[in-house]
Amino acid sequence: MSLLERLQKEKDTEVIDNKGQKSKKVQAVQREDPFAAIKSKIHNKIIEEIKTESFKNIDEVEEQEKLEKEITAIVETILNEENTYISKNDRQKIISEVIDDTIGFGPINPLIHDPAVSEIMVNGPEQVYVEKKGKLVLSDVTFKDEQHVMRVIEKIVAPLGRRIDESSPMVDARLPNGSRVNAVIPPLALNGPTITIRKFSEKPYTVKDLINFGSMTPNIAMFLKACVEARLNIVVSGGTGSGKTTTLNVISSFIPEDERIVTVEDAAELQLRQEHVVRLETRPPNIEGKGAITIRDLVRNCLRMRPDRIVVGEVRSGEALDMLQAMNTGHDGSLTTGHANTPRDMLSRLETMVLMAGMELPVKAIREQIASAVDVIVQQSRLKDGSRKITHITEVVGMEGEVITLQDIFVFKQYGKDEKGRISGEIVPTGIKPKFMEKFEGAGIALPSDIFIP
Repeated sequence: MSLLERLQKEKDTEVIDNKGQKSKKVQAVQREDPFAAIKSKIHNKIIEEIKTESFKNIDEVEEQEKLEKEITAIVETILNEENTYISKNDRQKIISEVIDDTIGFGPINPLIHDPAVSEIMVNGPEQVYVEKKGKLVLSDVTFKDEQHVMRVIEKIVAPLGRRIDESSPMVDARLPNGSRVNAVIPPLALNGPTITIRKFSEKPYTVKDLINFGSMTPNIAMFLKACVEARLNIVVSGGTGSGKTTTLNVISSFIPEDERIVTVEDAAELQLRQEHVVRLETRPPNIEGKGAITIRDLVRNCLRMRPDRIVVGEVRSGEALDMLQAMNTGHDGSLTTGHANTPRDMLSRLETMVLMAGMELPVKAIREQIASAVDVIVQQSRLKDGSRKITHITEVVGMEGEVITLQDIFVFKQYGKDEKGRISGEIVPTGIKPKFMEKFEGAGIALPSDIFIP
């Protein structure tokens, strides 16, 4: 390499640090695959021998097992034909990687099936982070190049009828097991194609699971069950990754079996176990920029579907107005989630989202709608040790002048940290009885008399 080329390469890797000083960017070492040529030969043979139709129904367990056997046989045949010695471990590794690339999701396939991993973050081909027990860890998984990452993204979004290209470089999707996927590609993603996968348990978490995790207590579970059965409108608020969807899933499990539930989501994630559930999912615009169906469209439509309960995965903008109107017009017992750091912030967010609907409503009218519609706010937080806990259960009492009044029924009290650095504390009653106790009595629900005593 000439001096000029070397200087140009060094210039390209210079970055500006947060103090405005130039520093060298540490580049990931490109790992060469010693079996790249063999794998390429195997892939070509698979395309020749296995019909394309075989890949259409790979969600079916029997079909997947059959394909895995066929692929394993092809790999074994080609490896036996090779003159070079390949150890038993390397053979097994080649077979696994080829199966993952062919009918799975490439190098991240083992991570998707690893129950200890709750989130997968692909920051370009050379860097894959995972979340384990609430902590981010750099994994040893890498992709060959940017095209390899792009193929995995295409494999995820294609079955859902979604697309990703330069004209539409961002996409929200889901995996067959319900895990949420977001992908961003260049020119927006400067690191290369980026994938973020929020995994959900294949078997939905139950109330007992959340109690075991320490996210809630038996008394909190009993209280939330009473709120759902008394048809109170509940908003689960929290920051990104705080566990809102999991909590919403658990709360929705308290809805009686004999009610008709309609769910509305951007990417279908909710795992309701009742029989009578209608699931609606938004649709992005087509190549011409037409045909988009938004959450707001779906919320309006579901009002015509005779729902007993409406469950909106998350309110982000103008659909908040339609959601509040539904809650105020006979669709009691509706559930939704929203991004906010405190129950008070959630009310401010709802105000802002109602204004995003384009209706020029006075602030007092919006607040009256919110105070009348929302009964309970369940605040979910992700603490510094990575644990996720319910930190507030707050009642929306009503209006005083132009201000919505709130009162905390339960709050999380932190006592400190244990020897392993985990936060110790519990959610305890404040001593205030909620105003909606008469709704419990009207529904024939009896709670223990000491549940609200600190």
